[in-house]
Amino acid sequence: MTNQHPITPPPELVQQWREQMPVGIFDGYKYPEREKALCLVAARWGAEQELHACCAWLDTNADTWHLITPLLYARRPKPPSLKEQALKALDHICVNHSKATDHECTIRRAIEALPE
Repeated sequence: MTNQHPITPPPELVQQWREQMPVGIFDGYKYPEREKALCLVAARWGAEQELHACCAWLDTNADTWHLITPLLYARRPKPPSLKEQALKALDHICVNHSKATDHECTIRRAIEALPE
């Protein structure tokens, strides 16, 4: 490949991915689960390469280096904490009630008192 795209993974990395993927698992449709897993790993790797290339480009320009951290936070946000997930789940449960019960209020206070 003389005209290789800059985000093409090296052959060694492709081989490593092949060796790590499950073998002989079929998802019941046209494509084996292994193929889907390989596609996901490759897509994620490519996205990381592109994000790092964008950050490197921003870093080379004196007027844009300060955008690196906001870009990273915007493109790779932190997943919600268990506390945030619990409060969201409780909100979902409480939607069906016009007024929160004593139990729901107790659970909410307990969750909110937990550290992040």
